[in-house]
Amino acid sequence: MIGMEIDWSAFWSPVRLSLQVALLSSIIAGVLGIAVAWQMSHRSFRGKIVLETVFMLPLVLPPTVVGFLLLVLLGRKSLLGQWIEAIFSTPVIFSWWAAVIASVVVAFPLIYQTMKSGFSGIDKDLEDAGRSIGANEWQVFRYISLPLAGRALMTAFILGFARALGEFGATLMIAGNIPGKTQTVPTAIYVAVDSGNQTMAWAWTVSIMIISFVMLLLTRQPNQEKA
Repeated sequence: MIGMEIDWSAFWSPVRLSLQVALLSSIIAGVLGIAVAWQMSHRSFRGKIVLETVFMLPLVLPPTVVGFLLLVLLGRKSLLGQWIEAIFSTPVIFSWWAAVIASVVVAFPLIYQTMKSGFSGIDKDLEDAGRSIGANEWQVFRYISLPLAGRALMTAFILGFARALGEFGATLMIAGNIPGKTQTVPTAIYVAVDSGNQTMAWAWTVSIMIISFVMLLLTRQPNQEKA
């Protein structure tokens, strides 16, 4: 019923977890996306198009398919899942780290494509000039390429954060929906609607809309200043 009061103790837990997962996963996916985009934008090799297609697959695959593949890869019956459980004494499946992994996978294509476009737009003569005066590849990347791609970097991080914040299908498959442990805002909304609690569903919906609006507004700000 819409007239029900909001249970604030139940409201904040998924919001906090969603923000934690989105922040951590966007940082991880950002580091990976920047590193891979830098390499792919500066190298040509046989099979490059195929490899890039693999990178972009999570963007077009149904989230449940991504979740199922991660479940097979990281489940307790898989070699990787058993290895992780042996090291950390706990399975990664149905933990908040599983939600982070799912978010990294779905956010990576957006970050990768945005950063690749940013690096590809840099004047290669500027990078070559740095190399000509003795800069190694790390120095060229750190002091020339990355600053020049700064706008793309901010856009990539924000888009990755927003995508991770809204992740549902893959997260539900490998992290579940455990209140206070793995329940994020999207999964909380699903349960609230399913149980008929429209008040909580609206509260979580409005919260994630506000956060997403602010993040997308930040990506527009540099363009408005430039205009």
